[in-house]
Amino acid sequence: MARTASAAATSDRRPSLVDDAYAAMKEAIRESTFAPGYQASAQEIALRLGMSRTPVHEASLKLQEEGLVRIVPKRGIVICALAPDDIREIYDVIVAIEGRAAELVAALPAADREAIADALAASTADMETAFAAGDLTAWGQADAAFHRVLIEGARNGRITRIVQTINDQMHRARMLTLRLRGELPQSIADHGLIVGAIRTGDPAAAHAAARSHRLRTQRELIPLLEKLGLKHL
Repeated sequence: MARTASAAATSDRRPSLVDDAYAAMKEAIRESTFAPGYQASAQEIALRLGMSRTPVHEASLKLQEEGLVRIVPKRGIVICALAPDDIREIYDVIVAIEGRAAELVAALPAADREAIADALAASTADMETAFAAGDLTAWGQADAAFHRVLIEGARNGRITRIVQTINDQMHRARMLTLRLRGELPQSIADHGLIVGAIRTGDPAAAHAAARSHRLRTQRELIPLLEKLGLKHL
């Protein structure tokens, strides 16, 4: 019986250890602590994170499914890099999905969509405040919050999961180019149009506004990366 209880306790702890390793590795990848192209064994990564090898190995399997790492037999774990063509493809997906998400939110009952619109408007106001203060990190956080609320408001679990994976892949590129992009005020205006269409319950206008916003960002970002000569990020 003692052995059974011990095994159960170990089983209860194991998912938490893997979850902790997954969260720590993802954060290190998103913030470029583990830079694109970085390669190491699970043991080396575990040492850097102050963790055990087994949870790191299991976490890396999940991160590989999400396109953030690649596990190379006998060579270890490699942090995946993105090329401009990868980002173009990712934005093609975002354009389609966020347009549909905005459409779904605008079709919700009035009280539900009004609550979501209020949250979106609050994030947009935070973007304005951050931009006026020259705090681009806060601007990026508020922008990310806006899009997270929009996606989660669509109440479609598959959309949420797909976009989360894409956002994790895109985060490094977004933060790298944030200080170089010249159309940040236009993004704030775009968000206002999305919020307005949701408040009035106009799915077609919400879809068009969200799609136009992401297309404009794509048209700005890809040439910027190419101009900078960034082959991998």
